[in-house]
Formats: sequence, C-alpha cells, structure tokens
Amino acid sequence: MRLSGLKIGLPKEYFGDGLAPEVEKAVREAVKVYESLGATVREVSLPHTHYAIPAYYVIAPAEASSNLSRYDGVRFGHRCDNPSDLIDLYTRSRAEGFGEEVKRRILIGTHTLSEGFTTPRLNKCAA
Repeated sequence: MRLSGLKIGLPKEYFGDGLAPEVEKAVREAVKVYESLGATVREVSLPHTHYAIPAYYVIAPAEASSNLSRYDGVRFGHRCDNPSDLIDLYTRSRAEGFGEEVKRRILIGTHTLSEGFTTPRLNKCAA
C-alpha cells in the first residue's frame, strides 16, 4: 500500500507537558510507518489548543441538557409509577431515571444555555 499524496499534520501543541512518554513513542513510530509508505508528515500549529478542555466543559453539559430534555417520562425515558400529576411525573421520572452525575451535568448545561437570559449584560450601549 502506498500513501503518496497523503499529508499528515502533527500539532506541536500535542507533544508537550502531560503527554505520556509511551504515547509519544507510539505516535512517533506510527509516523515513521506512514512516512515509509509515502505520506508526507509535517509539524503544524494549533495555537488555540489550550481552549479545547475549557470549551468541552461548556459545550458538553449544554449538549447533555439539550439532548436529555426529551427524557421526561412522557414519550421517552423512565416513567415513575403512579404520578399524582404532570409535575410529579416530570420530577419523579427524572429523579429516578437519571444518576447524580447526569443530573449535575443537566443542571450545569441548563445554566450555561440560559446564562444570557439571567445575567445583566455589562456591555450595553450608552444612550
């Protein structure tokens, strides 16, 4: 198999503090194999890589909140036994159907998604 024409970029930011030596060694060995098959490998820079983890911790709970909103016990998800009314159905179904970590992520995501509606904006235009 020849990989002529294949270009592989290795982000230099991925090879720093926190990378296990055995992982780096395995990646470097794989790069040599790709090069021996004709691929072109070059170092690239992704200068905003340090934002990846903070972005994940904003986006993932927001996605969880949004995607899990349908699991209300009416059409999807766990349904509690003998609810007294619709509010009881929602609250008990979600309390029983979701674990503590899932509930925590839903609450954080709901807060994240509603932040613009609950916090006054400081950058309002002056009259």
